[in-house]
Amino acid sequence: MADYPDYPGDFVTFGPGANCTLDLCPIWTTVYNYRPSLAANLTFAILFGVALVAHAILGVWWRSWWFMWCIIVGCLDEMLGYAGRIWLHYDPWNFNAFMIQIVCLTIGPVFYCAAIYVVLARTITEFGPELSRFPPRLFYWIFIPCDIVSLILQGAGGGMSTTSSGTNQTGVDLALAGLAFQVFTLVVFSALYVDYLVRCWAAGRALGGGGAGRLQLRGRLGVFFGFMGLAIALTLARCAFRVDELSEGYDGALVHNEKLFIGLEGVLIIASVFSLCLGHPGLIFGREDRAAAGALSADDSRAESGLSGAEEKMRRES
Repeated sequence: MADYPDYPGDFVTFGPGANCTLDLCPIWTTVYNYRPSLAANLTFAILFGVALVAHAILGVWWRSWWFMWCIIVGCLDEMLGYAGRIWLHYDPWNFNAFMIQIVCLTIGPVFYCAAIYVVLARTITEFGPELSRFPPRLFYWIFIPCDIVSLILQGAGGGMSTTSSGTNQTGVDLALAGLAFQVFTLVVFSALYVDYLVRCWAAGRALGGGGAGRLQLRGRLGVFFGFMGLAIALTLARCAFRVDELSEGYDGALVHNEKLFIGLEGVLIIASVFSLCLGHPGLIFGREDRAAAGALSADDSRAESGLSGAEEKMRRES
């Protein structure tokens, strides 16, 4: 990370002791070299608030508690992050605002990944665990801890990089490692899940077996898997951008480009969150009284023949 020198005239431009104001210092002396857009950041804060309410309503209705709380925490995190950027619009040198937005916006998508891992692992339990190369429980116990490790690395890295007044490269490296690990984990999970779907299709099950199953695959199942896949792709693209951004440090060209940040951070993640809303697990699981995590462990020994609970439920409703 670059060392931000004091601006001539005894003004401190970065860190807890920053004392620049818009009246006294030029905007290029800020860490971002720009004044965060009020319109863009306010829009994102509002959109994440709308997404939070939508997921809360759907979560209560479908009783998908794990999925709901993961998304709600992620949305709250994003709203706090964009509130920090709105603060930076009015006071671009405010160190507390910088710290809030850099930490919150970095770790937010980790919570969405946790929701995706559990829900997609549960679909394996419901639609044919015998076709998976690994027990569904293994998906849960491997990828959730990986998500936690990613969260710790990104949070610790973001905190260290901000409290060091811009002089500690270790913090940036930790955050970069956390983002890279998140990308790796998501890619591995996606590859294993795609392999499972291919094996389902090759086995003639087509996530439901006969004609009715294929019809449902084009309907609610198609919507569910389509939007889940879109959410994963959008999150991967965002994480790849942040890895590239942080690899240059806070003095890199990508960090100083607000248009790229808006498009590859804000737009991609809010689109991912609404994709998870449109492809809500309630579409295929219905109203459940049990937690998703409990369902994963309870149903690992499902018989290889016969309809799963979700399949039977959808066929009754069709």
